[in-house]
Amino acid sequence: MGLSTSNIRNIAVLGHSGEGKTSLCEAILFNAKVIDRMGKVSDGNTVMDFDEQEVAKKISISLSCAYANYNDVKINLIDVPGFFDFESEAEEAIRGADAAIVVADANGQVGVGTELMINKCMEKKLPIILFINGIDKENANYQATVDAFKEMFGDKIAAVNLPIFDGNKLKGVCSIIDRKAHMYAPGSMTMVDVPDDLHDEYASLRDAIAEKAAETDDALIEKFFSDEGLAVDEITQGIKTAIRSGSAFPVYLGSATENIGVTDLMNAIISLLPSPADETIKDVDGKDIVCDVNGTVVAQVIKTIVDPFVGKLNIIRVYRGKLASGMTLYNMTTNEKERINQLFILRGKKQETVSELIAGDIGGVNKLNNTNTGDTLSDETAKVKLPDIPFEKPVLTFAITAMKSGDEDKIFQGLNKLSDEDRSFIVEKDVDTGEMVIRGQGETQLDLLCKKLKSKFNVSAVLKDPTIAYKETIKGRAEAEGKHKKQSGGAGQFGVANIRFEPGASDGTFEFVDAVVGGAVPKQFIPCVEKGLREAILKGVLAGYPVVNLKATLFDGKSHPVDSKEVAFVSAAKLAFEEGIRNAKPVLLEPIYSYKITVPESYMGDILGDMNKRRGRILGMDLVDGKQVISAEAPLAEMFRYAIDLRSMTQGRGRFSGEFVRYEEVPAMAQEKIIADAKAREAE
Repeated sequence: MGLSTSNIRNIAVLGHSGEGKTSLCEAILFNAKVIDRMGKVSDGNTVMDFDEQEVAKKISISLSCAYANYNDVKINLIDVPGFFDFESEAEEAIRGADAAIVVADANGQVGVGTELMINKCMEKKLPIILFINGIDKENANYQATVDAFKEMFGDKIAAVNLPIFDGNKLKGVCSIIDRKAHMYAPGSMTMVDVPDDLHDEYASLRDAIAEKAAETDDALIEKFFSDEGLAVDEITQGIKTAIRSGSAFPVYLGSATENIGVTDLMNAIISLLPSPADETIKDVDGKDIVCDVNGTVVAQVIKTIVDPFVGKLNIIRVYRGKLASGMTLYNMTTNEKERINQLFILRGKKQETVSELIAGDIGGVNKLNNTNTGDTLSDETAKVKLPDIPFEKPVLTFAITAMKSGDEDKIFQGLNKLSDEDRSFIVEKDVDTGEMVIRGQGETQLDLLCKKLKSKFNVSAVLKDPTIAYKETIKGRAEAEGKHKKQSGGAGQFGVANIRFEPGASDGTFEFVDAVVGGAVPKQFIPCVEKGLREAILKGVLAGYPVVNLKATLFDGKSHPVDSKEVAFVSAAKLAFEEGIRNAKPVLLEPIYSYKITVPESYMGDILGDMNKRRGRILGMDLVDGKQVISAEAPLAEMFRYAIDLRSMTQGRGRFSGEFVRYEEVPAMAQEKIIADAKAREAE
């Protein structure tokens, strides 16, 4: 029998870093006989973690896909990194998935990454099953972990398993819904009746699950309160409905590395989680796209993988129709046609050739010239554009240079290719400082990008703090005479310019006024004075930063009928600038940014105190969706590493965004240090 849309499950595997997501995927693939032995993250031999950096660091850094056929259902697993820097991977996975398994360690608390992922799934209305992992560990506490989830997410949390221990050893799992106990031994599982010593706890949980199922339907509520009670299929259907509506997060348990409780979870994926046929996605105009295999093709790239040897592979989700090799589709993002070459289904880095992908399925397509992550491919006769995948704005900036002179182009060509894979960083030239800067989500992400540059493109990059775009201006008024006189045999050079300097340029940067009377400076040399001043303002007298808001009035001067030349008046203007600016109370200006900082209320004190240390000003606070949103202004110089510090202060729960608002005078004490640093750099 061929694959049908209703027999597909697209599952994002999400959670905090290091709590067993990749190991769970490995166990699922093993149980479905996709692999004949389970690899380990610590050994670097899992299906999902195959990138060189993932193997080296023993963490996932990019989403990866694998499929498993189990009980006539195709399960597409999307394994997602849990580390905060790679949150964009979760956005891609959630777009491609119809449901999520959120993996949590049985350590008695809710990991920050787990909390963030559940909140993200709730925001996107993505159905959730929780899998509490590692309950066989020495210090594990399954019940305390369930209680911690209940405290955070209330009655959405519905335990549907009971652990079966033999002494301290986890032996099996009691399934509340199907009323059976699954006992595990190395390489086998048997189903038995619920152990006698668990009957009371089982009965209590069964009543709770039955009530949760009954709440989804009036007829079931009536039956629940009658003497009949609910049948297994009625409870299953009720819980499935509750999961889809977001009113229930069933909690499964087990040990991924020991492969205990995983088959129970796999059965739940099939029986409780929606297929693509149950779900719809809206296009950019708000119209529903029904996942129908007979419709015209609509597909979206959820991830791009770049290999300098193999080329580009796009991981694609088909939302409607049949995507077949040889088709020509229209890229709704780039407005170009693309021919579909080879199609694949994916098992980590392994690719299996297929002739088509049906509505609801996920696979890979290679050699698409101008198609990248987030692009919609559509039948040209029935054009549809899906919403872009949302990515967090970059919050951390470094200057990036080549370690070896002359390698700059290689760096930027490599980063350009890597940006196809990772849309959450940008590289650009800072218009104020002229530096090339890379902006991303965190230090780990940017460090890994540099490692990828080395391993994939054989070029070494260096990251350093970017230069602050300070500026200089004056607060006072001064007049100065610039005199350029040069006699060195033959024709001489002579020019004198008397210039008044004051703040208040009409355009905010520089204004030149010709107030010469009586021809003291001949007309042909007046533009030379302006030219000299425009060159001079590029480098101020305090620390060499550009001068702004300067009004310069040429009011007098002297010339020589033979020796006066253009170059003399350019030089005279620069000499007048040097003296005049020094006498006109020069000051440094620094960029001020406005910030929106979103944190749980419990961190407010720390955030406000820290902002005060950064010379920041709090402008206001608002409570939004249970979190405090702090509006503040602060100098950019104090906020370079705020992304790292905020994450540390809030255990990763804080978010912020910033944008430039204006320049302000640097306080005297800070000004002295900036000037000293600038002079030291110049001396070097």
